[in-house]
Amino acid sequence: MDLDRFLAEHAPAWERLEALVGRAERGLRRLDARELEELVALYQRASTHLSLARTYLRDPGLVARLTGLVASAAAVIYGTRPRTLRALGRFAATTFPAAVWHLRRFVAVSSLLLVVPALAMGLWLDSSPRAVDAAAPEAARQQFLEEDFEAYYSSAPAAQFATQVFTNNVRVAVLAFAGGILACIPTAVVLLTNGANIGVAGGLFAAAGQSPRFFGLILPHGLLELTAVAVAGGAGLALGWAWLVPGDRPRLDALAEQGRRAVVVVLGLIGAFAAAGLIEGFVTGRPWPTALRVGIGVAAWAAFALYLAAQGRRAAGAGLTGLLDEAERRTELRAPGAPVG
Repeated sequence: MDLDRFLAEHAPAWERLEALVGRAERGLRRLDARELEELVALYQRASTHLSLARTYLRDPGLVARLTGLVASAAAVIYGTRPRTLRALGRFAATTFPAAVWHLRRFVAVSSLLLVVPALAMGLWLDSSPRAVDAAAPEAARQQFLEEDFEAYYSSAPAAQFATQVFTNNVRVAVLAFAGGILACIPTAVVLLTNGANIGVAGGLFAAAGQSPRFFGLILPHGLLELTAVAVAGGAGLALGWAWLVPGDRPRLDALAEQGRRAVVVVLGLIGAFAAAGLIEGFVTGRPWPTALRVGIGVAAWAAFALYLAAQGRRAAGAGLTGLLDEAERRTELRAPGAPVG
């Protein structure tokens, strides 16, 4: 990346952002609606430029300038936003479900990348004794089926185990999300690998005639957990697609916009992963009737799915796409007395 070319191409945008920030610091009402939108767009672009400058150019003067500019713009945009439960409630009720709804086609593809290899591996092992023998030695299979798989869910105190599961789930989600930047390939690999691993376990239980036991252990937490992983994978695929097919926008702008939406998704999934971890730690390994344990998992998954569908559709009907602060900016622009450009 050439420094002189980078400066020549983007310096006018930085100067425009500096001018808008300077006026906004003397009062947001000095900017009309179009200028407010321009300020936010230029801030997003400058944030991307700062990341590129730090990664590829490493010019101290340029990095310092962009750091100060981005910080000043962020202070104008976010400085007056109330850090209250209302903001958190708006995120949960509107921003997160709007982002998932906007990415629903990518989530569907992500789900297929997770489910298809699971079904394929499970059916293959269930129907092929030779495949079962190749999967693991007989003694290892018996140990896995009779002890290891079920013992895993009670291998630590419930609270500690739930925390470990939550941490691992977030790690998988971040890998699925972040891998999208590399043309979707790492994201697809994470999803395919996790799906295949689930299929192998299910196939071994099926081949031994113990499918009900397998589903009794995997469904209580797995429905919610795997749905959340699929949503994170969808965000990663959307990120990669924005890079590969940016449409009529500059590639970096398309990537920056999709990145902001993907971050919303990953942050919103923290609650789902926490709930799945609690179920896995406090429900899955309990000596309760299978119907009760599975029923708890189905209820949690149904509540999550209905929440995303209902709130996501409602937010989309209001024109929201899940970008952070999108609802707040629209409220400010439509406030009584706000200038109209």
